[in-house]
Formats: sequence, C-alpha cells, structure tokens
Amino acid sequence: MDRNQKMIEDILKIREQIGKTPLVRLEHFPGFNLFAKLEYTNFSGSIKDRAANNILYHAIKENKIREGTIVIESSSGNFGISTALQCNRLGVDFCAVVDPQISEINLKMLRLFASRVIMVDQPDETGGFLLNRIRKVKELVEITDNSYWTNQYENPNNFLGYAGLADEINRAFSSLDYLFVPTSSCGTVVGLTRFVKQQFPDLVVVAVDIEGSMIFSDKKCKRYIPGLGAGRKAAFMEGAPVDEVMILTHEEIISGCRDLLNSHSVFAGGSSGAAYFAACKFMNGRKWQGSSPNALIICPDRGIPYIDTIYNDAWVTKILEEKTMNELMEKVG
Repeated sequence: MDRNQKMIEDILKIREQIGKTPLVRLEHFPGFNLFAKLEYTNFSGSIKDRAANNILYHAIKENKIREGTIVIESSSGNFGISTALQCNRLGVDFCAVVDPQISEINLKMLRLFASRVIMVDQPDETGGFLLNRIRKVKELVEITDNSYWTNQYENPNNFLGYAGLADEINRAFSSLDYLFVPTSSCGTVVGLTRFVKQQFPDLVVVAVDIEGSMIFSDKKCKRYIPGLGAGRKAAFMEGAPVDEVMILTHEEIISGCRDLLNSHSVFAGGSSGAAYFAACKFMNGRKWQGSSPNALIICPDRGIPYIDTIYNDAWVTKILEEKTMNELMEKVG
C-alpha cells in the first residue's frame, strides 16, 4: 500500500469516530419543544471534526496532501485543534496560525498536537486578528514548498462536510420548524441550511452571531469570546438561504452558557450558549397555533476550554467592566 492510499484509509478510520452525536430534549419549555445536538462528543471534541475531516479527505484524494506536505491553517479554536489532531493521526505536519485571544487550554492542545504554532499579535484593521492571521498563512504558503492551506473560510468542502450532520438531523425528526446555528467560518450554517431544508423546506434557519463580528454587521467592537463570529464573512456565505440573523451581546451569551449548564446539565462552549440563548429569546412568549413546534440548537463544543472565562466570575466581571468602559469612551469620542 502506497503512502497516499494509507492516508486515505486512515482519514476514513477517523471518520468512524465522527458523527452519531447525542440529540437531547431540553425540558421546561411550555408551548414548544427544544432539542440540542451535542457535537462535542466528536473525535476531537467539536463539530469542526466534520469539516476538517472532509477537507483533509478530499485534499489527500486529489494529491494536494501527500508525502512531506505541511498543512497550514489560521485558527485559534476548534477547527485548528481538529485539523491538528487528525494530521497527527495521519503523520502529516500541521502549522497553526493563532492570535492572543486563544484560550490557554486551546493553545496547549495545539502545541501538543501540531508541528508548529505561530502567534500573530498585531490586530488588523477590524480590531481583530483574523485578517492578519490569513495574511500570515498566505505568506507561509508562498515560502513553503509542498504546503497545503485548508482555507476553512473559502473551501467548499467545509460546508459540504456537514451533510452527515444534516442526515442525522433529518432522520431524527418527522418535523422540524426552527434551527439555531452559531456562526464563525459559516460552514455549519451554510451546510445545514442547504441539506436540512431539502427535507424540511419550511424550516426557519436562524444564524446566531456575536456583537463585533463582521459576518452580518459592520459595527466593530472587541470580541472576548472565541469560537463565535469572525472579522469577515465567508465567501460561500453569499446567497445562503438563512432566514433570520440574531446578534447577541457578550452578556447574553454568558447567560446562555450558564443557564444551559444550571438548568439542563449541558456543559458547553460559548457558541452553544449563544444558540441556546437565541432560541429561548426567539421562541419564548410567542403564541403557537396547532401542535407545538420543534426547535433545534447546535452545540458545537464542550465547556472545558471556557472554564477560566465564561464560567469564571472574576473574568466575566473584568471583561464586562472593560466592555462598558470601551462603550463609554466610544460615546465620548
């Protein structure tokens, strides 16, 4: 068996550890049924395993990843961790380009799994780091022979990787009325919108974002919670049939995470708390006609990387005070 065939075999073995994630009903919602898809049970602990696996599989199949290839990506979160761990399993070098907003736990995991971690510490023109991280990736690809950029923001194999998740959702429900999806690279929301709406054409897809993100808004402010939002819109987001957009504050997302834990024993990350808070805000108080509608939230990752931030009272107090001061300074001019 040659090296390429061995890598294809190995990436498919990893795929066996991805998917079939738990679907749980969240109790105590009169008038509607709320379910959560717990994606943190995947291979590396997040929903991004689906996209990373699909991108790597097609790159290997097309000989873009081969003997000696260095895979490069800009990610301070789940996609980077997933790609790093899968490349580690494949025996392929992976270089992660990160920024100072990465959590300490994620940085430690990347340094453990990846061959190299590069920190970009200068903010870009949006006030974030994404654009400068991407510039660094392009520079590395230019000077590195036999390199491959997974390019999660533009690679269609990102959103196509969520066909399996869509199939699991389609099989689980006889009817689905509302779907709440947190956004970052937008692969999840684009893929699920495309594939789940084929089964449920009247489904209302709600994209959930954080204040300061440039995906659905041009209003800049500092973002403190990683894994949600982005400094630019993904190329394949154009024309995606998303029905509603909800942009949440940091306070709302933190509240969502803590209520999800305290009321339902679901210990999940910031994007999960955002999806949960958005669903409660959207669904509660409405008068529903006929049978109770079914709503689903996507919970992309677990709460462990956020133990020192979202679930830490001192951190929450500090960032909310800083956020209030920044808003005051902006008003003063």
